[in-house]
Amino acid sequence: MRITIAFAALALAACSSFGERPQIATVSPGVEKPSEKLPTDIRRVTMIVRDMENSLKLYRDVMGLKVNYDAVLPMSGVALPAGEPGAKARLVLLNGNDPFIGWIGLMEWLDPRLPDPGPYPKRMGIGGHVIVTQTQDVDRRCAEAASIPGVTVTGPPRDQSYPGRNGAPPIKVRGCNFFDPDGTLIELNQLIG
Repeated sequence: MRITIAFAALALAACSSFGERPQIATVSPGVEKPSEKLPTDIRRVTMIVRDMENSLKLYRDVMGLKVNYDAVLPMSGVALPAGEPGAKARLVLLNGNDPFIGWIGLMEWLDPRLPDPGPYPKRMGIGGHVIVTQTQDVDRRCAEAASIPGVTVTGPPRDQSYPGRNGAPPIKVRGCNFFDPDGTLIELNQLIG
């Protein structure tokens, strides 16, 4: 499964196939490969979670991402402005098919724990974000995601079509949408047609 951030989903695919890294992702129709290497890749998004093991049930077990880093770290409370200086937090990094970009980081404060923020919003707003993912067996994975405690499905599996870029044919996907157990909206889709 290739993970990309929603606002740069197809642009990231173009960037990941450019440069010295292995060419795993492909350029999508209507997205031009940069004529020269861009100055920035989006490596990962790291999300603060309430319960690491429950989050791993979704991201590792259902979505099929690979855990490649799992450590407890001392936190300064400065560079990442959360928690108290000296707190301990567990950081787990997961990746899809690309070894360099599009990773997911999950971080749980262990000691002392962060205060529970209460229920997360069930609607998007300013500052919200969507993570768009791609898989080959979307119906099964959508059903499994719905069974994880705390997951809220906002759109069941369905076929959708988006206008193509720069005159390319429409982008057709089958997908579902859901909030993860901590309020991040996920679009899980599969290219069709």
